[in-house]
This record gives sequence, C-alpha cells and structure tokens, in this order.
Amino acid sequence: MNRMEVHFGKRICADRLPEPAIGLSRLRLDHLLRDAAVGGGCLYLPERTGPSAGCVLATGRQSAPPSGDRIFGFKAHFSGPAGDAVELYFGDRFYVGVNPVEAGITNVCGLAPESLLRRLNFDYDALLGLSPALADRTRPLTRAMAWLTTGPLVYGRTEQPLDLYAAGDAFSFIDPFTGAGMLNALESGRMAGAAAARQLSPAAYRAALGKRLGRPLFMASLFRKVLEAGVGQILAPWIPGRWLFSLTRPG
Repeated sequence: MNRMEVHFGKRICADRLPEPAIGLSRLRLDHLLRDAAVGGGCLYLPERTGPSAGCVLATGRQSAPPSGDRIFGFKAHFSGPAGDAVELYFGDRFYVGVNPVEAGITNVCGLAPESLLRRLNFDYDALLGLSPALADRTRPLTRAMAWLTTGPLVYGRTEQPLDLYAAGDAFSFIDPFTGAGMLNALESGRMAGAAAARQLSPAAYRAALGKRLGRPLFMASLFRKVLEAGVGQILAPWIPGRWLFSLTRPG
C-alpha cells in the first residue's frame, strides 16, 4: 500500500503515505510475535493465567465500560478484489476502515456507538450500507468469517498493575482510525521486554513509555474531538492526510 483515502460522505481526501506499507492482520502479527518470543526463551502464559511480578502484560485493553453511550469495535475478513490503499469511511456516528492484509484478504473493521448498533440489531452488514461509498467499496467482496465484536472500548491510558510491564492495549488504547495500534503494540512490547531484561522498575518503564507515546495519544484524542464535533468534513480539505499518519506516530 502506498496511499490513504479518507471518505466523508461524498468528499474524498487522498494522500500518499510517507513510505510503502505492508498489510498484516492482528491475528497473524500476534502469532509471529508469540512464536518469536517463545523461540527466544520467553515463557508464554495464557491470558487466563494470573501473571506474576516482573511479567510483560499483553492481554489487551481494560474491560471497565465507560458511562454513557458505549463504543464497540467490530471486524471481519473479506475475500475478493484487494485494493492498494488504507481507506477510512466516516459516517454518522461511526467509522469503518478497509485495507488489504496477507493472503489476498481485505480487513474491514470499525467503531460505532451502542445505540446505533442496537438499532441495527448489531447487524454489521447493514451498517456498511449506511454509507453509499462504503457499500460500493465492499459490494464486490465476500465476507470470509463471522463478524467479531469487542468492547466496550476505553480510550487512552489504562489502569495497570504497578508490578507489571504493560504493553500494547494493556498500556493504552489509541483510536483505531489512526492506524497506530499495532505500531504502538510493537514499540511498547520492545520497550517492555528491554525493561524486564534489564530489571528496570515498572514505574520507570511506564514513565519512559508514556513520554514516548504522549504525542500520539494526545493527537489521536484531538482528532477524535474534531470528528465528534462533526466538523471533520469541513476541515478535511485543509488538513493534509499525511498529518493523520505522522502526528499519531511516536516521535
């Protein structure tokens, strides 16, 4: 992939990525990282196993639901013609991302408030039809798996055990439309492993990682507020798409 497209209704904002990107599903990445860690001598503890002090905690985001209209994520893999871009489709109170991953599969994922999903009986295929542009994009594709649902989602820093090295979503959950979740997981995982190996205190690790990811988390929250205010379509022509990419990456 070498470009990104942001769709606000009929308006399309396209831009080139700073460098070509490789599509990879989260499931495949998780397997690659786990196998590499185990091959390097790490002990893998399933999520249901209580971690002990000094472990790297990589069990995902916190489960405490926020108050109000909760946000849920959804995703599925599709077969069919694959594109060559990262595509974001913003609708009324929801967004959906479309991008190719490995083996010719297209990943379709998004976020929506619980009230909207309940009105649709959590029918994500119906949700895709709420955006004409998104419906046109996904019409040639065939869903290859059942929809997965996760949530409710809590943005930002999570509550972490003080004696563990929390990495990925266990440390902080960044808005998925930034496309930085997997990058942050890799960066925090690298720093967590190094801190554990050097016996750096978890508190010092959290401070260093917080500084490293501070700007991406702040900019993601800023972009989210712009979208929630409903002015994204107005500002989009004046904001280069590459800013969404560069400002939400670790400095």
